[in-house]
Amino acid sequence: MVRSLVITADDFGAALEVNEAVERAHGDGVLTAASLMVAGAAAADAAARARRMPGLRVGLHLTLVDDRPMLPAAEIPDLVTREGVLRSDMARAGAAMFFLPHVRRQLEAEIEAQFQAFAATGLPLDHVNSHKHFHLHPTIAAKMCSIGKRYGMRATRVPFETGHALARHLRRRYRAQGFTVADRVYGLRWSGAMTKDRLAAVLSALPEGLSEIYMHPATGPYPGSARGYCYAQELEALQSVEMPQDIRCGGFADFA
Repeated sequence: MVRSLVITADDFGAALEVNEAVERAHGDGVLTAASLMVAGAAAADAAARARRMPGLRVGLHLTLVDDRPMLPAAEIPDLVTREGVLRSDMARAGAAMFFLPHVRRQLEAEIEAQFQAFAATGLPLDHVNSHKHFHLHPTIAAKMCSIGKRYGMRATRVPFETGHALARHLRRRYRAQGFTVADRVYGLRWSGAMTKDRLAAVLSALPEGLSEIYMHPATGPYPGSARGYCYAQELEALQSVEMPQDIRCGGFADFA
């Protein structure tokens, strides 16, 4: 077997600082993929940049928590706050999605709207994951997969860095539905702090099979960014790390 790798930047479209970092990390570094927040403040700019970078594989970063929705707030009142922003109380929101049919209908509508928005960019859909890994919720996962298949979804993320029993179970379930899933995912342990040394250490010990490293590069903090994240350091890591010659890099579509 060979060592295959997807290096993904999440939150593409959240801000110009993120978009600029993605363009730099792909053009002058080792970044191979990005996950687009279609309702993000800079989503149009991200899509325009992506169209100028045909080698960058772009997927949908499904956003159902703590950010802007695609649909008007009046159409999804149980998913948003009074300010019209997606709720941040993931446990209570997740319970409502699981138990209440009318909330599930709103959830389905918002997921559909985000897939439609991605399709409207004209970009090939490389993968689908979610903001804060909310697609680990069984109701969201089921809606994501059933709707996603109609829009060409072929790959997703199981965000566990170890051989956790749940990770193995989820990989089996996704693969049984025909989706490509990495054998190993890196990024959770050092989320927002994947420095050059840490990235180099992951690359040197990368196992055989398909792996994904997800990161959050940006040129600096931006409105809504996470406190304490080393955005610029992650960008520097992507631009300066040396890729081992025996690792084959690309997007999920390249390894399907």
